[in-house]
Amino acid sequence: MALGDDLDRIATAAAREGDRVTGVLATELLGGDRVYLCSYESGAWVALDDAGAAIDSARVVHDAVSISALVEVAEETAGGGDLDALRARLAELRETEHPEGIEEAEKAAAALAATLRPQPRVASTGYLDALGTASRRLEQALGDEGGSPFAIALQNALPAVEELAAEVALRSTVPLT
Repeated sequence: MALGDDLDRIATAAAREGDRVTGVLATELLGGDRVYLCSYESGAWVALDDAGAAIDSARVVHDAVSISALVEVAEETAGGGDLDALRARLAELRETEHPEGIEEAEKAAAALAATLRPQPRVASTGYLDALGTASRRLEQALGDEGGSPFAIALQNALPAVEELAAEVALRSTVPLT
């Protein structure tokens, strides 16, 4: 079954009287279990498993929200936040100045672009790791041998990720234990 079909199936399972489902985010936990985070128009949330059953584990919900949010940040910051513009600038530099290492930088940027998945996609630690690896390779090809701007962006996002996880737990339609 395609992911889009899974998301539709889960949105139907999450439907409740008087509150419209506004979004479904697919995540995959370390053990491979799929968790779907469903948001409602009212601001409420529910986490469902692959069978459409509500999840009441605070740890599972926290982990799913964290993975989903970190992947979102990773996608937004990969390649400096505008990978298409970076790739265009690298191509321009290759044509006009042909600096040493430009081909490697272009290959690394292309590899990062190939790593990015179109929506809808499943947020997972494996995908997050792949984005991190491809981003670091690009940073190094661009001459950044110091701290990784990508890693720093993820680190800086951690307080907001924790805040979001707490908000989802607080607004869960299912009591979490």
